[in-house]
Amino acid sequence: MVSEDELVARLKAYEGRAAAVSGAGKDPVNLPMIRHWCEAMGDTNPAYEGPGAIAPPTMLQAWTMGGLSGHTGRSQAYDELLGLLDEAGCTSVVATDCEQEYVRPLRPGDEVSFDTVIESVSDRKTTKLGTGYFVTTRTEVRVGAARDLVGTHRFRILKYAPAGRRRKESENKEKQSAISATQPSARRPRPVVNRDNAGFWEGMERHRLLIQRCTACGTLRFPWLPGCNACGGPDWGTVEASGEGTVYSYVVMHHPPFPAFDPPYAVALIELAEGVRLISNVIGVPYDKVRIGLPVHLEFQSYDDELVLPVFRAREEETV
Repeated sequence: MVSEDELVARLKAYEGRAAAVSGAGKDPVNLPMIRHWCEAMGDTNPAYEGPGAIAPPTMLQAWTMGGLSGHTGRSQAYDELLGLLDEAGCTSVVATDCEQEYVRPLRPGDEVSFDTVIESVSDRKTTKLGTGYFVTTRTEVRVGAARDLVGTHRFRILKYAPAGRRRKESENKEKQSAISATQPSARRPRPVVNRDNAGFWEGMERHRLLIQRCTACGTLRFPWLPGCNACGGPDWGTVEASGEGTVYSYVVMHHPPFPAFDPPYAVALIELAEGVRLISNVIGVPYDKVRIGLPVHLEFQSYDDELVLPVFRAREEETV
């Protein structure tokens, strides 16, 4: 049996070793992929269109992705590290965060190459998901024969052991009725309110769905941001949404269950009549009847004395 200190020492021995060497992007930077990205993100910045277009900086990682077939440049050291974590019982994985630094923009036609190093492996950490280790890799993205640096991408995953999952699920099922009878319903998670979005949540308290509007160019934006992504202007006002919209896209949540949520339920990307989109729940129709294009209208739902959220009810005439 390997002790914890021995395991950590073995894991940290991989720090500084290559995770991928001379990897190559599967496609050159191209306008169709840029267009798909911008449509998905709702980004209409003209810098990403037409002659002289550049790629959105946040696409940096997209040009290095290997897809389902992966890349040939992945190192044996990285596979060994993941295998060692699997042997230690850390068989589950979740991406936790990433950091990017940009040197110069990518342009259509650029041929991307990259090298990735295992930057760090944490000590053992206990999270709500389970106990495991954070693994951080650093990828340097380059272009051309001279391999000029265009950006750096740090990516962090948690390899963890979901201890007692099956036992806990069984216990939860047995105790569910008793818990519901003796305890109040779990509270919905609280939103993170800051100086950039406080106006939106103040509107929620007054049952008003407020959308930011740039005072310089008139562009509407959602979610709330400190500046206009169309012209860069810092000043803004608000308009109140009419409440009419359609389902632009959706998913049905089955698993994992979270306190205060009762799966399965539909989570939808709603396109408002004003043209902006937001994520919310669709109510008034079974989850398996939600579809793209379904007309909906806004309602406000109070979950407790503090939290009011916008939800969207399917129009009755469209669901019969």
